[in-house]
Amino acid sequence: MSRPLPRHPGLPAPNDGRRARIGLLGGSFNPAHDGHLHVSLLALARLRLDEIWWLVSPQNPLKSTADMAPLARRLADARRLARHPRIRVSDVETALGTSYTVDTLAALIRRWRHIHFVWLMGADNLAQMPRWRRWSSIFHIMPIAIFDRPTYSFPALAGPAARRFAARRIPAGSLGRLAGRKPPAWVFCHTRLHPASASRIRAEIAAMPAGRRSGEAD
Repeated sequence: MSRPLPRHPGLPAPNDGRRARIGLLGGSFNPAHDGHLHVSLLALARLRLDEIWWLVSPQNPLKSTADMAPLARRLADARRLARHPRIRVSDVETALGTSYTVDTLAALIRRWRHIHFVWLMGADNLAQMPRWRRWSSIFHIMPIAIFDRPTYSFPALAGPAARRFAARRIPAGSLGRLAGRKPPAWVFCHTRLHPASASRIRAEIAAMPAGRRSGEAD
């Protein structure tokens, strides 16, 4: 039997009857940056969502632990950045005991049955999605909105995930009706591109002189 979920700030109790439209943005947030905020604000407006939940992963199975900041720091940094009344930051995967996206999304659907969820991700993730555990099942769990990222549009849309579910892609003009749509359903959002990336930020911090680097960490 699964453990009861603790209440997280801004997250409703399981199955409380709300018909909210919630976008889920998962990742390591190592660190959270303006690109996450950029996508979230676009999703709130274009998908007509009530809220965005940032799901800060304890550890991405596909990423090294070598340069992964502690979860508490990543959560704190994300909360400092996401100063918006409709963006909530959560470590709900810790309570769920899940490590893989497919398991996390399935668990959220079970616990919040009356919420219309949309999974949000960048084009880079669509391109590498076949590396994820049971990746094709994710398309059947909830609708997906993919946001353009610099240099990733063509490989993402030409990749195996986009090809397999090409018939279930909906036009960009239907963005506002994606939440609540029966999956599989996905849309590719061509938007103003944002250059921020967590790996670039980590590289810049690592290149700083030791004194400045420690100051940034504080």
